[in-house]
Amino acid sequence: MMRMTVLASGSKGNSTVISSSRTRVLVDAGLSCRELLKRMSYAGEDPAQLNAILITHEHQDHIAGLSVLARRLNIPVFFTEPTHRAWVRMLTPRTTMTYAKWLDHVRREKEARAAAVAASAPNSDLAGQLAEESRIIAGIAAEAAALSHSDARSDDPNTSPELPVDPEEEDLCAPESQTAAAQKPDPTYLPAVEYFHSGTRFSIGDIDITPFTIPHDAADPCGFVFESEGIRMALATDLGYMPPNVKSALKRIDVLLLESNHDLEMLRDGPYPWSVKQRVLSRVGHLSNHATAEFLQKDYDGGASWIVLGHLSESNNAPELARLSAEQALGNQPTLLGNRVLLAHQCTPLDPITL
Repeated sequence: MMRMTVLASGSKGNSTVISSSRTRVLVDAGLSCRELLKRMSYAGEDPAQLNAILITHEHQDHIAGLSVLARRLNIPVFFTEPTHRAWVRMLTPRTTMTYAKWLDHVRREKEARAAAVAASAPNSDLAGQLAEESRIIAGIAAEAAALSHSDARSDDPNTSPELPVDPEEEDLCAPESQTAAAQKPDPTYLPAVEYFHSGTRFSIGDIDITPFTIPHDAADPCGFVFESEGIRMALATDLGYMPPNVKSALKRIDVLLLESNHDLEMLRDGPYPWSVKQRVLSRVGHLSNHATAEFLQKDYDGGASWIVLGHLSESNNAPELARLSAEQALGNQPTLLGNRVLLAHQCTPLDPITL
């Protein structure tokens, strides 16, 4: 038996519980500790039974409650090493850091990883993908640096003095985290830290986990495939497009949580500054309804019993548009009509999916 419980999905916070008969893993902790505990209780998930927290990337809507929750439950946190370094740097800023400066850190991380991959595997497509992402991020950083403060929105990352955030994210109220940070000399303290590497399979309890690189403007962002007792579940959000390695990872999946972030017309006509629109539309931003539908129509193998559409923008999408786009894509292939499409929500947990 495996179960997926989406506690929250969207620009204000993301968190999902993946569990087997013996192991429970929390993927991301993007709400306050108090809110995460509340939602787990509401969804029938016992926080005391969690074995670990697994982090996709360091943006605030994925790590807002991480420190407090990990310390409260006394459980380990699994990162890639670049993501952990980025998180530590984020919590201990020496100077005020704009979004443009943060992107420069991310660009250098990706350049270093591209060089390392090229040296170890000269024919790997990943090195080229990372180099391309670095070039895109450099362009977005230049746009962000040129944007005047007076033109920025409150949820524009250029206005954030310290933390890198998703550009759609609004301020998160997490007084627990602020209190804990004030009381502890080291706000980056965690009970235990474990590193994993993208592309290398590892295990937590009886759940086998395969992380895969995703294109996003973070230090080392990952999606995951979880497998236990013959069931395979996958999580792939916060990616600007569907590169070959992601398409390959999402084969033979029984439950798939996939991003369907924005409607292209709503985003282009919406209130965001151009720099934010450019970033969301870029190949290190977020998947549109159209891009998700294109994947479902052309590359999806039809194996999942459930498809969960996640990270829907509250400003630039409508649930009915995301659902219609996905269902039309699946409807063009009669063999895929058995898929059931669900929408993950920002404000309430989704009913657990158990196989």
